[in-house]
Amino acid sequence: MKTKYYFIISILFVALGLFGFIRDDEALKKFFSNFQNYTQTQPQEKVYLHTDKPYYAIGDDIWFKAYVLDAQNLGPTTQSNILYVDLINSRDSIKKTLRLPLIAGFGWGNFELKDSLQEGNYRLRAYTTWMRNFGEEFYFDRTIKVGNAWTNQVVTKTTYTFSKSGNDENVTANINYSNLDGFPYANKEVSYHAELDFRSISKGKTTTDDKGDISITFTNDKPFLSKTGRLTTSLKIAESTIVNKYIPIKSTSNETDVQFFPEGGDLITGVRSRVAFKAIGADGLGKTISGYIQDNENGRSANISSKHLGMGVFAFIPQQGKTYEAVVKFADGSEKKFKLPLAKTEGLSLSLTPNINDSVLVRIATNQAFAEKNINKEYTVIAQNSGNIVYSGKSKLSGLNFTARLAQSRFPQGITQFTLLDENLLPIAERLLFQLPKNVLDLNINPDKETYQKRNKTKLNIKALDPDGKPIIGSFSMAITDETKVPIAENEENTIFSTLLLSSDIKGYIENPNYYLNNVNEEKLANADILMMTQGWRRFSLKNIYYNTLPVLTYQPEKTLSVSGKVTDGKNKPVVGGLVTMFSSMGQSMLIQAKTNDRGEFSIDSLNFNDSTKFVIQARTATGKKNVDIELYNNPPQIVTKNENQPDLTVNINESMQAYLKNSKTQYEDWLKNGIVNRSILLKEIKVVDTKPTVTNSSNLNGAGFADRVLTEKDFQFATTVEQALQGRVAGLMMSGGVAYIRGQPAQIIIDGIYVEADFLNSINIQDVESIEVLKSIANTAIYGGRGAGGVIIINTKRGKSGYVSNTYAPGIVTYSPIGLFKPKEFYVPNYENPKINTEVADLRTTVYWNPNIVTDSLGNAQVEFFNADGTGNYKVVLEGMDLNGHIGRKVIRYQVKPVQ
Repeated sequence: MKTKYYFIISILFVALGLFGFIRDDEALKKFFSNFQNYTQTQPQEKVYLHTDKPYYAIGDDIWFKAYVLDAQNLGPTTQSNILYVDLINSRDSIKKTLRLPLIAGFGWGNFELKDSLQEGNYRLRAYTTWMRNFGEEFYFDRTIKVGNAWTNQVVTKTTYTFSKSGNDENVTANINYSNLDGFPYANKEVSYHAELDFRSISKGKTTTDDKGDISITFTNDKPFLSKTGRLTTSLKIAESTIVNKYIPIKSTSNETDVQFFPEGGDLITGVRSRVAFKAIGADGLGKTISGYIQDNENGRSANISSKHLGMGVFAFIPQQGKTYEAVVKFADGSEKKFKLPLAKTEGLSLSLTPNINDSVLVRIATNQAFAEKNINKEYTVIAQNSGNIVYSGKSKLSGLNFTARLAQSRFPQGITQFTLLDENLLPIAERLLFQLPKNVLDLNINPDKETYQKRNKTKLNIKALDPDGKPIIGSFSMAITDETKVPIAENEENTIFSTLLLSSDIKGYIENPNYYLNNVNEEKLANADILMMTQGWRRFSLKNIYYNTLPVLTYQPEKTLSVSGKVTDGKNKPVVGGLVTMFSSMGQSMLIQAKTNDRGEFSIDSLNFNDSTKFVIQARTATGKKNVDIELYNNPPQIVTKNENQPDLTVNINESMQAYLKNSKTQYEDWLKNGIVNRSILLKEIKVVDTKPTVTNSSNLNGAGFADRVLTEKDFQFATTVEQALQGRVAGLMMSGGVAYIRGQPAQIIIDGIYVEADFLNSINIQDVESIEVLKSIANTAIYGGRGAGGVIIINTKRGKSGYVSNTYAPGIVTYSPIGLFKPKEFYVPNYENPKINTEVADLRTTVYWNPNIVTDSLGNAQVEFFNADGTGNYKVVLEGMDLNGHIGRKVIRYQVKPVQ
């Protein structure tokens, strides 16, 4: 891959200051060479998902477009052609993984929020195989809330109160139960179970009062292990009806911690230092504080007051021999003391002051003790943005302090990392600089009317220009929502700018990142700079670059679907020139052959199959012998770590989005009235525990469970062989010598779609079997033709799950169930010009229009058209996307829909 690298080597400071001028040397050139080698061999990617809405309800689809970019230039990636997108529930369990094909870095898909899902907090996580080399913290990971109105009869509202007993943290959960219209569930029995990180804390039963309230108290006696978890309650609303609710426990205390971040990394005695601070509640969100700094002799050095989301900054000069602490006052009037980091007796500090007359003031300072010991030593300042060195300077120490003014225009958009390096080019101080979006696309959306009526056809004309005002060909996604039903504050949005330019490059959780990019003013710029002082650069270590230490690349970029592996003769000796045959046993029809090389390895690539395809892989030696072993080379599945956006969890899901859910319920009831859905859906949410289908991963051609007899694990839990499992349990089936006979003929045995010989039954480990389907009647066996003459026994194992490989059935045969390429649904837009449309059905869509594949022409133009829903008021249009040169853009407009006159 060719990438542009910009090395602007400049003199940072003039003589007569902290630094005196020296010439570049070989060590610095080697450092730059190492830097370039790192960015060329370790190109990193960024992922952004544009979703149609900020939150959802059961029955919705999550529609999204994926933008996968080169982190260095924000152009579409050339590394990866496949993206993985996970839907993860609040138990950190993956509910669904999509494997999306990427074309020029773009892809799109959807998750169906079926009624089998619970309401709660979910995560959307997206990554490429190549990104797995660099750690999960670089993935796109966003928390979304999913409510339930279709099948939900109970709304909970929970508040927590906290107290302490020594080290123990006591929690009281006050929960109110009502229906969606606010009527309480009075005098109802409730069972509850409190867990912290899956560790059981408390169980019990209680009864709601006449207002539908209960109070549950539990104690966290190990707060050093975990403070988060969930509360499961089961409300008995009728004799045979129990409703489960899963309520997040975001914390087991209400304590606020205050952290201090000296600019550049350290306090130095005798040097004026700015110190940023962040007050974080136990729930991970910023808290308002005030107070002052005092020394160990009770002398005050500075006042402190948070400016935004618990963050602020103050300045003072640490004195030799003194220690410092902050006396902090919280919103409830309580006070607490926090120690500041100890000041170093010697060192250099690096500070930045941006946004001063369109410039950045760079200040480097030291004290007399350090200057005397390090006079004439060489120090370097470099600034890099997204793997591009955009500024550098190297000089000798010759004084105590110096301030230089640098034009802000020379620094790119997003995060720039300034680093002060010592004489050995090792980092000693770091400071981040945030620049607002620059060189962005100029996007315009023009409706064909000033106002519309409901169900009117709407045409939107799109114009896209590059930063120079020239038309561009670009790829965009558009979401149009009824804002009266889907309200959200712009500061709380996740946007293409806030993700790609801010949160993807710095460590730690950022609360409301779009605040720093929406309606920017001087106050927001100042708060953004404080944020830079409290966060750290996340993408790579300059110390590793100095030592030329490259990370181990375990995963290669994924270009196509492929299957590879190794064939051995049973004694771990490679089978050379062996024949490998791969054919599909379910899904798309496919038959491919390959030869093994001199290491016994084979590879089949450029595959294209969907998610329902399952394979059988067979290997033989060059002489046709089948007693061989097959090892498939598969990447292990990506684990799910704890949600780094834990503060974004919503405790009261349904209560927080009642307007949205009432609209969803009204739509559902109208569909019921018009026969579009069946009321049986209402029974699925109301249960004590989740139930699973009787048969899963079945290869039954009639459909899973369509058999004359179905046996599950509970039927053969005491059997030691499959023969014992079948013996005497199926009328008309006889076992003789390990062979099953039906109607006097040997039955056809099928294991996970593989046809095996009749005597193969007892070669199967019964512990691996999930279910057995026996087909005897002509109605069930007819689909198998002559093979079904003696009946069919279908054995479904626990290995039939997606991504699993099994090789226990027969020598030289394995089954493989990979995740195939996802084919998204098409977003449905009703055509109200069609007379066949049932106009009696209410159209209460919240997402009125979604299009992930808008491509502007050579003149920068595109047009979309659709029909409005029945909702009136403001419709919000969000357009996001980019061109092929790394320019990104976002445009938001609104138009009004009025009732029919």
